[in-house]
Amino acid sequence: MKNAIRDSLRDFFVYLGPALIVSMAYMDPGNYGTAIQSGALFQNGLVWTVWLASLMAMELQYLSGKLGIATGKSLPEMVRLSLGSKYRVVSYWLAAEAAAAATDLAEYLGTVLALFLLFGIPLPVAGLLGALDVLIILVFASRRFRVIEYLFMLFVSVISIGFLYEIFVLGPNLVDVVAHTFQPALTQGNIPFVVGIVGATVMPHALFVHSHLAKNKLQNETVEEKRRVRRLHLYECVFTLTIAALVNVAILVTASSVLFSSHGALPRCAANLTDCANSLTVPQAASILGALYGSLAGTVFAVTLLSSGLASSTTGTLAGQAIMEGLLGTRINPYIRRLVTRFINVIPTEAAILLGLSPLSLLVYSQVILSLMIPLPMIPLLYYTAKRSVMGEFVNRRYTTAIALVFGGTIVVLNVYLLLSL
Repeated sequence: MKNAIRDSLRDFFVYLGPALIVSMAYMDPGNYGTAIQSGALFQNGLVWTVWLASLMAMELQYLSGKLGIATGKSLPEMVRLSLGSKYRVVSYWLAAEAAAAATDLAEYLGTVLALFLLFGIPLPVAGLLGALDVLIILVFASRRFRVIEYLFMLFVSVISIGFLYEIFVLGPNLVDVVAHTFQPALTQGNIPFVVGIVGATVMPHALFVHSHLAKNKLQNETVEEKRRVRRLHLYECVFTLTIAALVNVAILVTASSVLFSSHGALPRCAANLTDCANSLTVPQAASILGALYGSLAGTVFAVTLLSSGLASSTTGTLAGQAIMEGLLGTRINPYIRRLVTRFINVIPTEAAILLGLSPLSLLVYSQVILSLMIPLPMIPLLYYTAKRSVMGEFVNRRYTTAIALVFGGTIVVLNVYLLLSL
């Protein structure tokens, strides 16, 4: 019995990687932005949204990885085969790249803000230094992809332990947190933040890249091997995305404990939520955290943000590679792609910083854009995984498809509601 458990754990550790890398998309700086504002404005009132978005993510990421395992092809490759026409493929690719660029904006801003918080580097200078983040990681991991997976184990550990420390220091009302887990409430005031949390959690580029990463874990194309990898894939999705959910809840609870108006840290926001949200910044959140609970708490927060920015940027780079390679059949040097993507985001971000705009507001708005683009990979993903002719014995069970459709429909309804309320 002990040997069987030991062997299972060893197999799981050897496989560990695809969902681990993807999980950073659910702990990226965009989550910091939306969770901080949501906790500051609504206390623990949107905890239910974090759990709902995490369940959606777990279901959809499982389907993405299963598609890659069952077919031996990534989601972008499957879309290319279905679209046929070069014009349609290129149009879809441009839309997918736009989603990847919006994702990278949040990751880039997270690194910039973390450099400012940790080392006091002026934001314009930190913006230039932040453009080099993933290039350094890619240099260290240029020979073995497993090195990247080990780095992600480190990043996830740093973020998780960091927020475990924050919760220990803050001592929040956990009964209230649990209560709001089961008390969903939508209002005219909180809907943009609900959609923002969903956009920061269920992310388009993560759905694209998971199928690519999972299929690469196959040692051969036999049914037995696919069954083995699919089982490990399921365990990894549940394990890593549960950690991501707990981290997101911890970020929101941290903001709730430190920034909610009842603590006097912020003016009351009932009169104008938008103005209050735009006035709140990550540096402000970190400084208040440090002032109330000690400098170590503020430093730990900044370290988790830096880890989040670096790791999620790497996920974004891998996703961009999978999108381009799968849809266009073209592989580009990752260093060149990283520089081009960063150049696209450096210019508007530097301009926003110099104009005095709130980086945190940019984070939140980028997540709303991402939420609006979720159907781009989600619709074909649901279509493929429900077709036996594509998936074979790995086709979705009816209840799996039903749950996925409910989640997908919920995302679309939230998006439509947001557009109508703008």
